[in-house]
Amino acid sequence: MFIAADKGDISTIIGGIAPDWGPFGTLGHEARVMVEVIMAVAILICLGIAFWGAAKQRIGATALRDTFSAEQGKGLIVAGLTGVFIIGSLGTLFTIVYGMAV
Repeated sequence: MFIAADKGDISTIIGGIAPDWGPFGTLGHEARVMVEVIMAVAILICLGIAFWGAAKQRIGATALRDTFSAEQGKGLIVAGLTGVFIIGSLGTLFTIVYGMAV
């Protein structure tokens, strides 16, 4: 029998968005966990903004026939997904910049 979440914990969940700690390898374990949690919360907020924008676009375009709400929804979708991309790539960007400086 294969149990999918046999040895999972919070570090498994947030390990996918955790930065590669190259220049910040000297940070303590608690500081690393704090940064990872802050990044995870920021990504969830950005995804929430994108979902809110999708809802505004859908409701504005169909139910209310409100073009302003639909356009505002498109802006929220783009802003939310851009935030997810930027936060997700911060660790890589920091590592590249640090590597170029050394």
